[in-house]
Amino acid sequence: MTQQIASVAIVGGYVVPIDGDPIANATVLVTDGRIAAVGAEVRVPDGVEVVDATGKWVLPGFVDAHAHLGVHEEGEGWAGSDVNEMTDPNGARLRALDGINPAEEGFRDALAGGVTSCVVKPGSGNPIGGQTVAIKTWGRIVDEMVIKSPVSVKSALGENPKRVYGDQKKLPSTRLGVAAVIRDALTKAQDYQAKRDAAAAKQEPFDRDPALEVLVQVLTGELPWCQHTHRADDIATAIRLADEFGYRLVINHATEAYLLADVIAERGIPCIVGPLFHTRSKVEVRNRSLATAGKLANAGVTVALTTDHPVVAIDFLVHQATFAVREGMTREDALRSITINPASILGFDDRVGSLTAGKDGDVVIWSGDPLDVLQRAERVFVSGTAVYRYEKGRGITTDPYRVS
Repeated sequence: MTQQIASVAIVGGYVVPIDGDPIANATVLVTDGRIAAVGAEVRVPDGVEVVDATGKWVLPGFVDAHAHLGVHEEGEGWAGSDVNEMTDPNGARLRALDGINPAEEGFRDALAGGVTSCVVKPGSGNPIGGQTVAIKTWGRIVDEMVIKSPVSVKSALGENPKRVYGDQKKLPSTRLGVAAVIRDALTKAQDYQAKRDAAAAKQEPFDRDPALEVLVQVLTGELPWCQHTHRADDIATAIRLADEFGYRLVINHATEAYLLADVIAERGIPCIVGPLFHTRSKVEVRNRSLATAGKLANAGVTVALTTDHPVVAIDFLVHQATFAVREGMTREDALRSITINPASILGFDDRVGSLTAGKDGDVVIWSGDPLDVLQRAERVFVSGTAVYRYEKGRGITTDPYRVS
């Protein structure tokens, strides 16, 4: 099954394509669900729906690089919590894809905030949490919403895994133990890969291990390693482990990463930063700061922002960018941090993140500059299909469950 795809021309707006300079009085033409053309001189074919965006800003749909949308449902308690399988420290075989409920209210909030794509990740209760997936925020079943699966493997250092397993009186109950679990699993994956390849060369049967198969994809560079880490010492451990095993590290949360900004920039390690505004709910986030994203970007680090939904509501993604600008991040870096950067860091920028011909027609019409907190997303299109509009004090979302 696939989503309905559509054609639409959004005309007369101030278009911010992200991958180029803004264009006044421009048109974004979406044909059969994909962007066909962007510019001031675009001809609109006969029969294509025309939407007037005069006086409005037009941008690509935003991308949240780290959320638990649909696997940690708001207000549902244990019944809607499928974010952490806290019974096995190595959850590499687990897939966030299998726990997503597209009916969660957070998906409607995402559209209201102009967020059309997000990367859904397992939680941070395990040293190795499982596989992440990039999805659209509108759809009837998750299989229709997938952009790329898997996107990365989620891993966690710091307080969360040591608390979870320490409470169970089992390994790992310390930072030493958490690092050891990760190191042991990756070492087993190296041995597994060697045995598997040798068996293949000899055309001999081989018993596959689902968890180790996934970790081999990390070792070969096929899947990046999304490392939940807040404190500077844990970030140093993340870098140390990446050096040992040679995988592609992506630092997630990065609360104290500004203390190591030069090291991170020199190594070319991207950071998914945030959430930027939340309470200091545990020791390792006591140094959280709205200035972190700007400090990292100004040092040359590729930065994406995240709400970590539902820690911060996903429709507040753009407000994190606004506050990051207030605290020193450039406007260009802030907009890139919620559009092209997350898509590029996690390898699906061929589909979303900018208004570029050939990419998905995920387009948002804003009442004005989205970095102005008084502005709002007024119309949202996913693959050219109108899925959200703001009208008379309320947001209206197209019901993807309606059967025509």
